[in-house]
Amino acid sequence: MTSQPSSDGSRSSRSSRSSRGGGSSASNPSSGSSRSPKGKSEQSRWWVVAVIVLLFIGVGFLVGSLRSKPEEDSIHKSALAAGQAGQPAVVVAGRPAVVSASSIPVSLRIPAMGVSSTLSKLGLNADKSPQVPTKYQEPGWYKLGPAPGMMGSSVILGHVDDKKGPAVFYKLATLKAGDKVDVSLANGAVAHFAVKAVETYLKSQFPSQKVYGSHGVKALQLVTCGGTFDKATGHYLSNIVAYTTWVSTTPAGK
Repeated sequence: MTSQPSSDGSRSSRSSRSSRGGGSSASNPSSGSSRSPKGKSEQSRWWVVAVIVLLFIGVGFLVGSLRSKPEEDSIHKSALAAGQAGQPAVVVAGRPAVVSASSIPVSLRIPAMGVSSTLSKLGLNADKSPQVPTKYQEPGWYKLGPAPGMMGSSVILGHVDDKKGPAVFYKLATLKAGDKVDVSLANGAVAHFAVKAVETYLKSQFPSQKVYGSHGVKALQLVTCGGTFDKATGHYLSNIVAYTTWVSTTPAGK
């Protein structure tokens, strides 16, 4: 690129000397002028090629990022239970439990997992599947079932992880029989439970009746997702359920 001006200048000086010598160098100026546009044309074509190559590279990066995004978001969109991807299992049909405002659970404590968190309230989606917590570090109580400490199966759902890392129920699978679970109620009482068993189920085999149904005892089930992570779908293939039994309830103020 920088040699082009000196090349033109040398041709011009040779042309002027030939003119003074009276030779047939009249063709030189026209020759020089015809090469200059040609050089510029070649340069223009190279610029066009370079731009096209850069465009192809840019499109390649864009497509790659779009393809990888489901994997990046897959943890953020982890499913909690069986049924549709990202949604818990369909609950066993039945009338919602009647829970007084004073008995609503407000916080959860699981010492073996290092969990101490407030609780949200979860209902049903339009397709009749239970809602999932909107916060990854805060589990939610299924409000259409009994409150912890009432007769029947109370259910609390929590995320296992998100795209940033472990979530509130990340260590649920590590619970052992006898581990303590405490649920504080709105009236100040605390319902105490002990872990009985921890089970893992494929989502297609999630036992809705066993988890949500009443079995004549005061129970609390903790549910999250787990097992093998499917990179193709961005979801876990299984659910982890910790079954607990009621031990006692400490009245408010004690």
